[in-house]
Amino acid sequence: MNQVSANIRPNPFNKISAAEQKRASRFKPSQKDDATKSDRPFRALNMQRALSPVSYDQRSSVKQSIADLDSFNHFDLLPAIREAVVSQALHGLADISPTPIQRLAIPALMGTDSRKRRQKVMSDEDSQMSQFLLAAETGSGKTLAYLLPIIDAIKRQEVSDAERNAAEAARKETEKKRSGNLFELDAPPLSNDPHPTTGRPRAIILLPTAELVSQVGAVVKSLSHTVKFRSAMVSAAFSGTVIRNRLFSPSGIDVLISTPHLLSSISDSDPNVLSRVTHLVMDEADSLLDRSFAPTTGSILDRATPSLKQLVLCSATIPRSLDSYLRKRYPDVQRLATPNLHAIPRRVLMSVVDVEKDPYKNNKDLACADTIWTIGRAAASESPEESHETVKRIIVFVNEREKTVELADYLQTKGIDATALNRDTNERKQTEVLLDFTGTPVSSPANDKPNRPTGSQGRGTDTRRFIPATATAAAATTSPPGRRQLPNVKVLVMTDLGSRGIDTVMAKHVVLYDVPHTSIDFIHRLGRVGRMGRRGRAFVLVAKGDRRDIVREVREGMFKGQALI
Repeated sequence: MNQVSANIRPNPFNKISAAEQKRASRFKPSQKDDATKSDRPFRALNMQRALSPVSYDQRSSVKQSIADLDSFNHFDLLPAIREAVVSQALHGLADISPTPIQRLAIPALMGTDSRKRRQKVMSDEDSQMSQFLLAAETGSGKTLAYLLPIIDAIKRQEVSDAERNAAEAARKETEKKRSGNLFELDAPPLSNDPHPTTGRPRAIILLPTAELVSQVGAVVKSLSHTVKFRSAMVSAAFSGTVIRNRLFSPSGIDVLISTPHLLSSISDSDPNVLSRVTHLVMDEADSLLDRSFAPTTGSILDRATPSLKQLVLCSATIPRSLDSYLRKRYPDVQRLATPNLHAIPRRVLMSVVDVEKDPYKNNKDLACADTIWTIGRAAASESPEESHETVKRIIVFVNEREKTVELADYLQTKGIDATALNRDTNERKQTEVLLDFTGTPVSSPANDKPNRPTGSQGRGTDTRRFIPATATAAAATTSPPGRRQLPNVKVLVMTDLGSRGIDTVMAKHVVLYDVPHTSIDFIHRLGRVGRMGRRGRAFVLVAKGDRRDIVREVREGMFKGQALI
């Protein structure tokens, strides 16, 4: 994959006799077609990991079908959920309108059409499991796309259960009156009885990393302030006591956010955890269904299938491997793909840095440091009115985990506040570094204390602290006198660990230190910027031996707005 030129095998027909060539020509369309085929330019991306194609006719039809859905009021959501979207999930945004994937997914997952007529109401007697694949570009709001219909279904089921319980109580009261035992009293329930939903969630959201669990869990928790339901997020970032208190809270649980390996371990010791699940979401499905996660996620899915009513697979890309898996295992899955799937947004501008030229002379470390300094100086020259951020956040992607620490140490010697992050980093440290970098609250150690009451829903008081960006920048720039420092810039050096789903909306610059191995990696890495309609800037360092043809084709595709297929 690191060759500069492709050594294509020569045409085998040039090496055979005239008679054999004439005989073989019968199996060829025509000499004209063959000449046309040979004149076609070689596409370097064809050597990349193949993506499942989506025709442009299908993309155009999707655009037309969602053109009129410009408000959340078009969806048959409960009023409390619509209020939570405005006041909690999208609070502070000027334009509160559904994204393309939300316009596609919310009506489909709810079983309604654009006229708000419910086509199919799920009931306990309905054993048919609906299957959906949500495919949309990174930063397009896929979390709310599957979360809002799930919460709506949970609240409607609560109303249905309450009505059923009331009818059952009335039936028992009628039978008691008919029997004549008017003075017989029912024994009052014990006050220490656990909630019937304790340790038995209705919905489960599976995510590949602890960082994504914290991110999605924060969104779910924010919605629960307005829409009253109980949620819990468990991952390796929390201690066993915290996990046990959250999952088996006496007040019950509705939505569980977890990683597959942890949930599989819990279900091995307590199979009832999966006995009540009606909705199962596999976010970043292309990762959860690859060779490393497939056995674990498959076992969870098999255990939850008897009660499962809806399966949702969510991904920013559809690789050929995922496409073939779905065709074999779930041939009836409904695919909801946005028009810009597999395309890098035009609002992301990509520049190529030639490391072979002066002054770098094939020194990538120097080129990376100089690029970051250029970004920092440009940010420092902006006026306060032009720049609303006190700290510029830059993500640097490398291919090898060993290089993350080496490059971060080198950048620190150049006066740049850089932090390394890879698979070898402790899970708790990973969460703290990412939350600090993205400017979101970081859980305090007090959350890990046992026997702490858990929040308004009984999950533990969520004591959080904010790390001010100015404070972190000032602490980072503290250095011995005489050393040049780049102020107000934070750099995170990582592998593809952070290219999947992490909400890096605060980052506007990304540097690709190494050329990605596949077009899928290109999409995920460049998708860290330009999120939620914002502009972003990407820099690709190209040195001797790197695939310049791949970078050229990706750049042309971005300029034309074409999908990388």
